[in-house]
Amino acid sequence: METCNLCPHHCGVNRSKGEKGVCQCGNQIEMALADLHFYEEPCISGKEGSGAIFFSHCNLRCVFCQNYEISAEGYGKKVTIEELADCMLNLQERGANNINLVTPTPYVHLIRKAIDKAKKEGLHIPIIYNSSGYETVETIEQLKGYIDIYLPDFKYADNVLAKKYSRATHYVEYATKAILAMYQQVGMPVLNQKKRMQKGLMIRHLVLPNHTDNSIQVLQWIAHHLGKNVFISLMGQYFPTYQAKQYPELARKITPEEYEKVKQEMKRLGFCHGYVQELEENEANYVPKFKEKVGKIS
Repeated sequence: METCNLCPHHCGVNRSKGEKGVCQCGNQIEMALADLHFYEEPCISGKEGSGAIFFSHCNLRCVFCQNYEISAEGYGKKVTIEELADCMLNLQERGANNINLVTPTPYVHLIRKAIDKAKKEGLHIPIIYNSSGYETVETIEQLKGYIDIYLPDFKYADNVLAKKYSRATHYVEYATKAILAMYQQVGMPVLNQKKRMQKGLMIRHLVLPNHTDNSIQVLQWIAHHLGKNVFISLMGQYFPTYQAKQYPELARKITPEEYEKVKQEMKRLGFCHGYVQELEENEANYVPKFKEKVGKIS
């Protein structure tokens, strides 16, 4: 907290004294929503729902962020370590398949304490680390034994795009090293009899309009370094929101032709596990209505 280096920005700010870095996080957990979430991949949500805990703020500044209300605008409220642990236990009692920590990176040091407390009080369902992929290996190593499932984004295979659209330097180097470290910890996915994921790595990638080459390069890196058996979630839910319309190349949804091109590369590479979304009329349905659920903290 005195010299924060939890993410690749290495801001070095003293959060215990109120200083804030790129993520704008302070010295206490801030949370926007804790509830059952039914719009994750089938092996994550299932029929019972994923126990999603959405944290406020983010260490990326994606111009197309679908959760910008909490990531960029910081909507949410402060909670204690004890309250976070209680949220986890409450979600378990409500039948959640897992505890799904969404954009947790800036709070890793506090989340570990909450997990310790919750496990002492009976938490036993899998814990998911659902992140942007912009991580340091050191932070991932701190999570060994705490996280059962890693669900990282792999947004870019091009650092120029990462800098332009997410204000992230050296994204490719950090994300690839972090994903390899995640895989070393938890390996390939393990599913139970209900086909709910209990352990392992699944990589998400959101296809952007006019950037199918980036998506293809991401898939090629995964195939080369992790093989065709790794779980992939190829997402087509992009829609222009937040600041995206300021960028002409991002100011529309992806076309069926663009998505099909990436899907065909996925098939050519031989990936045999994971998910491909159906393109929908209203992709915003996937995004929680954060401000409509004021106080919805389980």
